[in-house]
Amino acid sequence: MKLLIFILIISFLSPALQAKKLYKYRDSKGLWHFSDKPPVAETDKIIEVRQLKAAKKRYVWLEKRGDKQKPEYFVINNYQAPIEIKFSLSKLNNAISKPTLPKRFIVAPGRSKTLFKVTAFNKFKSWGYSLKYVYIIGSPLARHDESAVYLPPFEKGTSFSITQAFGGGFSHTDKQNKYAVDLAMPINTPVYAARTGVVIEVNNDFFNRGTTQFYKTRANSIRILHEDGSMAVYAHLAVDTAQVYPGLKVYAGQLIGYSGNTGFSSGPHLHFAVQLNKGMELVSVPFKFTQADGSTTTPVAGSMLSN
Repeated sequence: MKLLIFILIISFLSPALQAKKLYKYRDSKGLWHFSDKPPVAETDKIIEVRQLKAAKKRYVWLEKRGDKQKPEYFVINNYQAPIEIKFSLSKLNNAISKPTLPKRFIVAPGRSKTLFKVTAFNKFKSWGYSLKYVYIIGSPLARHDESAVYLPPFEKGTSFSITQAFGGGFSHTDKQNKYAVDLAMPINTPVYAARTGVVIEVNNDFFNRGTTQFYKTRANSIRILHEDGSMAVYAHLAVDTAQVYPGLKVYAGQLIGYSGNTGFSSGPHLHFAVQLNKGMELVSVPFKFTQADGSTTTPVAGSMLSN
């Protein structure tokens, strides 16, 4: 699974997509209905349900206050986790910032304080500027607890094959996924939290898959923040099957969703990784799974993982 660093230049782009369904149904009077909401009457008969293209969903955006000559900028962070954000100015025309940009900030969930101001160097002359910012989820101050172990993310008493492990040549070649694990799972296999944490992101509405670049960021996924600031990613989940929502605390061994075959995928499987923000860059880190007998193991491609 590939997560982009988001770049915004004055106009705001969105990092995530959220789809809806279109319901075609007939009521008890024989009248046809087409709606993005399911029927509520028991007598209504659903004829067809279509998954619609995703609509943009915003997690982070920039706001300003103050007058036009002295705007002050702040950020709204709707993630249930801190973000790191970097601002820079270009095309400066008689404009200065305080503090001087470029500069990075760590922004907690919610509304930030004023991060910077922009003013004219000479208030008697015309002025202008172009503002750009990039952000990434997670605090750069986080450090993975190397003593932490992770439960296999599936039901006790079951086993699944590891098809790709650390450094896998098919899709585990970049920093985000170098220490990821792919588990061959039939679609709709229950997926459980490997470690206790807080859900910070849920993508639940993608329904296609492929092996082209187009699908790199189009996998259904759940992201959970751990107490040490690391984040677990569970990806390629089935459409509309998430059992959790952002802000919910979940415990190791708790049901969170169901496996699928969405996004950049050549077949049904679960992609699992533990990531950190290391200076405006998501980087995966090595970890160990607990075994059914209580021992721990480093994932190895071609082996079976048992819970």
